[in-house]
Amino acid sequence: MLAVGLGGYIYLAGWTPAINGLKSLAYDQFSSYTFSIVPLFLLMGEFASLAGLSQALFRSANTWLGHRPGGIAMATIGGSAGFGAIAGSSMATAATMAQVALPEMRKYGYSGSLSTGSIAAGGTLGILIPPSIVLVLYAILTEQNIAKLFAAAFIPGILAALGYMIAIAVYVRLRPAESKAGERVGYRTRFIELWRVWPVVAIFILVIGGIYSGIFTPTEAAAVGAAATGLVALLKGSLSLKVLQRSLLNTAKTTGMIFLIVLGAQLINIFLALSRLPQFAAGRISDWNVAPLVVLVAVLVLYFILGTIMDSLSMILLTTPIFFPIIMGLNFGMAPDDLAIWFGILTLVTVEVGLITPPVGLNVYIINSLAKDVPMIETFKGVVPFLVSDLVRIILLVAFPAITLVALRWLF
Repeated sequence: MLAVGLGGYIYLAGWTPAINGLKSLAYDQFSSYTFSIVPLFLLMGEFASLAGLSQALFRSANTWLGHRPGGIAMATIGGSAGFGAIAGSSMATAATMAQVALPEMRKYGYSGSLSTGSIAAGGTLGILIPPSIVLVLYAILTEQNIAKLFAAAFIPGILAALGYMIAIAVYVRLRPAESKAGERVGYRTRFIELWRVWPVVAIFILVIGGIYSGIFTPTEAAAVGAAATGLVALLKGSLSLKVLQRSLLNTAKTTGMIFLIVLGAQLINIFLALSRLPQFAAGRISDWNVAPLVVLVAVLVLYFILGTIMDSLSMILLTTPIFFPIIMGLNFGMAPDDLAIWFGILTLVTVEVGLITPPVGLNVYIINSLAKDVPMIETFKGVVPFLVSDLVRIILLVAFPAITLVALRWLF
């Protein structure tokens, strides 16, 4: 993106304007106060992993669901949804839950495809359930309200978790030999394990509740969330000075990676602005007189195709400046702000699918690195039921925009 953006900039504006633009581009982009939300949410996820919150979430879900056929895989989905609510990263959610859930599923004879497939799919909930780093970047790119985007993602996120659990239930009914039921435990144990996830609930309420009550801005909420999660890790004895240094370094590395991609995307955006390509494309599509829904479906299909070869962050940053003006120029019969938020959630959901589709399903590669005895082809087979669930969910969200927008009506 850096190479193409700079090449296009030089071609259209000349060498001197391009060099003059470059000298201040990085500072102008990243001195924005809003961008501090990215490292803060990443640090929050680092502290959550250290505090053992993923283990607590999985154990709690497992006591309630583990005794059912496919129940441990369902517990993995539930744990991933809970961890995603405080991590904000798909890859972090997948990697963390793999370390917790994989040994348990192996213990009860789950097949390699079902166990690794459910962990890879569960990891995708990390970028959908708020807070989501990808959603934050979409909001910055399109100048939308972060709090409204978080609100709109709630119901699609819950639908995703429920859809994955239904997919597991159907899968184990069709292939009962691929899983065994875990041990049933009493309600006393269940409620004890449920109580142990109170830090997750408290942090989630503190962060999200603080945003919607007007106490915090989203950026301030990220700082409070990171501090609260760090405090939990400290109280649990997991946060030594050495571990804190490693967490800060990991956060800095990941932030640097994300910001470098953002910088490349910004150069591409300058090139596109100089070329007026998005406006030209929007005008040509309007001249075709096709139904807006046809254009939307075509964009989502293109996202699905791109997801097989690109990671979600690069895809959002690269395509949003092109597709967003096109969609906003069409008449879907809703207010511009509602349309921008609806399209953002649809984009996020479709991009999420790319994390588990071959040949470049990043979550699958992460799980494969942790479960080296399971061939990658088996993991890709295991994610097929979840891809079917994703397809059904995308169709529902396209057909019924109210599913996405109803939370906005409640909260705003």
